[in-house]
Formats: sequence, C-alpha cells, structure tokens
Amino acid sequence: MGIKSWQKTPLKALCSRIGDGLHGTPTYEEDSNIFFINGNNLKHGKIELNENTKTVTTEDFERNYIELNQNTLLLGINGSIGSMAFYNNEKVMLGKSAAYLNFKSPINRFYFYYFQLKDVQQYFYNVATGSTIKNLSLKSIQDFEVPYPDKSEWSKIAKVLSDLDAKIELNNKINAELEGMAKLIYDYWFVQFNYPDKNGKPYKSSGGKMVFNDELKRDIPEGWEVVELQDIANITMGQSPPGDSYNEEGIGKVFYQGCTDFGSRFPTNRKFTTQPSRHALEGDILLSVRAPVGTMNIANEDCCIGRGLAALNSKIGSISSLDGVLRYLKQVFDRRNSDGTTFGSITKGDLFSLSVIKPHDNVLKKFNSIVHPMFEKQNKIGLENQQLSSLRDWLLPMLMNGQVLVKGAYEKMEEVELGVAAEGEGEYK
Repeated sequence: MGIKSWQKTPLKALCSRIGDGLHGTPTYEEDSNIFFINGNNLKHGKIELNENTKTVTTEDFERNYIELNQNTLLLGINGSIGSMAFYNNEKVMLGKSAAYLNFKSPINRFYFYYFQLKDVQQYFYNVATGSTIKNLSLKSIQDFEVPYPDKSEWSKIAKVLSDLDAKIELNNKINAELEGMAKLIYDYWFVQFNYPDKNGKPYKSSGGKMVFNDELKRDIPEGWEVVELQDIANITMGQSPPGDSYNEEGIGKVFYQGCTDFGSRFPTNRKFTTQPSRHALEGDILLSVRAPVGTMNIANEDCCIGRGLAALNSKIGSISSLDGVLRYLKQVFDRRNSDGTTFGSITKGDLFSLSVIKPHDNVLKKFNSIVHPMFEKQNKIGLENQQLSSLRDWLLPMLMNGQVLVKGAYEKMEEVELGVAAEGEGEYK
C-alpha cells in the first residue's frame, strides 16, 4: 500500500472552495484585532504574527470576508511558496500571497504533510510563474492531481506525524519555560542584585553595600567589577570559507553562515565546507552578529562559522552563566537591530568591548549550581527534538510510500524518547 496504489483526483474535487486573499492594499488600523496575513505568516502549520503584522479595519474585513473553517489549509503561493498553516478561528484577513483550500473533510491534516514531500514542493516551484518572485496560480492548485487514500489510511498517517509534531512543540514549550526561569534568576541576581547574601537574604533589599560605578552610571554590589565581554569569554568571529568549497553532501566540516540555520536550540546541518576557516567547538554559544543581532544557538558539534556568527565560551565559569550574560545583553543588540543604517550588525571591536558585570566567584558558583542543570536539560530536550525532527522527515516519504507502517513509526518514536540513538546519532536517511 502507499501512494502508487491510491487513486488520484484533482484537488478541486476534494475542496468546497479554493481561492486567495485580497489583491490590493487594505485599510490599516492600529487598534484593530484583525490581522492582515500573507504567505510569510504561514509557518510550521501555524499562523505566526509578529511586530510587523499589520491590522485592518472591521469594514475592510467584512467587505472582503472569506469563510474559513477547521478543514481549511492555508498555502503560501507568492514568494513563500509551499508554506502552510491550519486555520484555528484566528481573526485574520488574507492577502493575495495566501491561498485557502477549504477541504470537505478533515483530510486537510493529511495533505499538510503530503504537500511537504520534496516532489510536491518541487512541483509547486516548477509550475510557479515569474522570474523574480514566483507565483503559484490558483488553477495549478485546483487541477493538481493528488493521491486520495481511504480514510483509514490517511487518518493514521496524519496522526502519527502530527503526534511527532505535538511532541516537538511540547518540548519547545518546556525549553521556553526553562529559559524563562533561568532569565528570571539571572535578572534577580545580577540586574536587581538580590542574590542570596551570607544569611540567605536578598543582598540589595536587605541593605547590602552598593557602590556607584562611573562606567555603568549605576550602583553595583561592593567588590564586583565591570569588565569587557572578552575578559569573561573566549570569542571567535566567523569568516566565510571560499564559495567553491561548499557542498550539501556532508563532505568536510558542517558550516553555518548565519542564524538562518538556527533551530530552537541547535542549528540544522544544511551546508558543509572542505576548507573551514573559523571554528566553533561543540558546546560553544553561537551568536548572530548580523540581523537579527543577538540570536543564539548552541553548537552541538565542532563546526565552521561564517561572517554572520561569533562563537563564545566562558573563561570564568560554566557556559550557563555566559548564556545569561548574553541574553541580558540582547537588549543592546535589539537596539542595533532597529538601526537600518548599520544593517543591525555588531563589529568585532564593539562585541569584544561590551561592558559586563563580573560578580564574586562564590556568587557565580552558586548561580551556576542552580542554573546549569536547567541549561543541560534544555540541551537534552533540544537533542531529542533534533532526533524527532529527523525521524519525522525520514518517516514522511516512507509512510506515504508504504515502506514503513504506522506501528513501526510509533516504535521508532519511542526509541528516540527513550534515548536510543537509532541510525547513529538519531539521523534517518
């Protein structure tokens, strides 16, 4: 069983309606709760909103109303071709680069994964028109012949893949909570200076002695120092190797040019180089030094870094304390991100000389004893997610082609959750 044995039918036969959004500019309204979205808002099955997503008037929304429902699949058709999201009753108005496929049944869950197959993504690209910005016509979508399996088959395939995605999303939420806890502790100890004193009470709030620091223009605990980032961290600025040394076949050392390769915790291996120039070590913090400046990941193997990244490890404590410093410094980076004249970049000199507070060793040691286990747990969860993502990408065509049964898919999923490194380090090929 699999794709070859399933009957085919044009997509329009499975949908009550296929269309796209507004061809034109809506009337924007800042205080509205109706968001105007396009293909670039469709990511990983969700409608993603950000500070650049504009809102529109109720009048425009009602004038251009499109009925969407739980069986709708949103598809990017202009620029972000092939990006997708489910509709979950969000108050949104579609732009012309977002198409809607109103399926007659919940089979949209199956086609969300089917459309991710490399052959299907390539089909979308091949039939799209336009030399600069590709556009996927509604007719090419409507006439696209797709396999139409029995419900007993498509529902099982969609469920196992969505279960994998749900596990990855849950892990991401846990990591976000751990990161939030670590930041809260860092801020309480090293921004508000209410770390535990010798009596276990908050230092500053309990009357701990503070001394004015001329460089920071604020009080800091007595005995603490203000140093440069290079005094507490080993910093390597990236440098891109020759372009003709790149490959995607895994030859040489993995190469990250910038934060486009970043994942939720670890970067994704896409490109390799046979002539690595600047290196990051396993466990180093990878910091984006170009827009968006300050974005971070952890190197989970020795790698080569390009001009968009810097690699840092700690000179004075565990990596978790340096991670806290960099997350605090991100407010400096965020200001640079909004500076269009510099493309939101930070120079080597600026990065190395950033002013940071260096606490007493005993305070730093106590902080690390609390936060480092959280940091390590984040790494463990990040590794599991990387393996689950590899498993999902491997299972997708195998399930569609009938080469792996759903039962076998769940068994492989359990292997990852139990920490069994199937196929080496969790890579499925």
